[in-house]
Amino acid sequence: MEKEQSDANKPHEVPTELRDWSDLTTVCLVNIFQRLSLSDRWLIAMRVCKSWSDAARDSSLYTALNLEPAFEAYGAGRPDIAAWWTPAFQRRVDSMMRSVAEWSDAGLKEVRVRHCSDDALCFLAERSPELLILSVKSSRGVTDRSMSKVAMLCINLVELDISNCYEVSYRSIEIIGLNCPNLATLKRNLLNWLDPSQHRGVIPEDYLNALPQDGDTEALSISRFMVKLKHLELRFSKMSANGLMAIAEACKELEFLDLFGCANLTSRGIEQARAKLTKLTPNGLVKPNFYIPRSVFHTDRYGHWNLYDERFQTNVFQI
Repeated sequence: MEKEQSDANKPHEVPTELRDWSDLTTVCLVNIFQRLSLSDRWLIAMRVCKSWSDAARDSSLYTALNLEPAFEAYGAGRPDIAAWWTPAFQRRVDSMMRSVAEWSDAGLKEVRVRHCSDDALCFLAERSPELLILSVKSSRGVTDRSMSKVAMLCINLVELDISNCYEVSYRSIEIIGLNCPNLATLKRNLLNWLDPSQHRGVIPEDYLNALPQDGDTEALSISRFMVKLKHLELRFSKMSANGLMAIAEACKELEFLDLFGCANLTSRGIEQARAKLTKLTPNGLVKPNFYIPRSVFHTDRYGHWNLYDERFQTNVFQI
């Protein structure tokens, strides 16, 4: 009798139902995967089971491909690593671009990668008509061929970063400007050619030597075909005061202009250009202030700077 009363006082235990994670619906899985990083989706979720792998390829997860956080994390404060400039690494980036372009179902709007190839960029452009932001900086394999494809097929582009892409010429600037009327941001920065020692041992020597020399030609192309720009970066460009003035007279909407390291410009030329750019924000002009190491300055390569008192004070390039 006592045993029966004791059993009656025990809380009623509800049988536990065991469910398999693979039974989650695709909608639930996609909702979960949206909270994961790209690497977690690719390296973990896709490898669990077939249903998870299929859900991890849902087009809604691929409106953007942003590898910049990964580059910053693996670079550990360094802008470049020698391994990134190898064909093997380029193939890895290309593979990711192709996969995302396929899975996005033409919904890709933002791409931020480095070290990709012409073929991969063409493949992506053909499948990304809604692309708004494209950054392919430091891509030695990208040329005018793929940029022409981008210009013809991604006409809604509003931001373009072709920094350190030495095989891209002024022709790409022209065709992008002609076909992408909404472009508001252009980043065309170059590697530091004033003190290339920081790149040696990391970036291939032949690529460092391929630095574009036609700064004025590119500046004129910008002034003719990209007059609606609001943000323009031209770090270490070799353009002269003529190129800068062409931009200032044509690109009246500019709010930000980065001229850091533009060693062919003078204080006078910059002030004349600034007077015409009335929409620049208070901190919207980055001048070419640049430190020239004493060991570098006294070489033959920089000896001609002694002739320009306006550009030189002690061993600091100040404007």
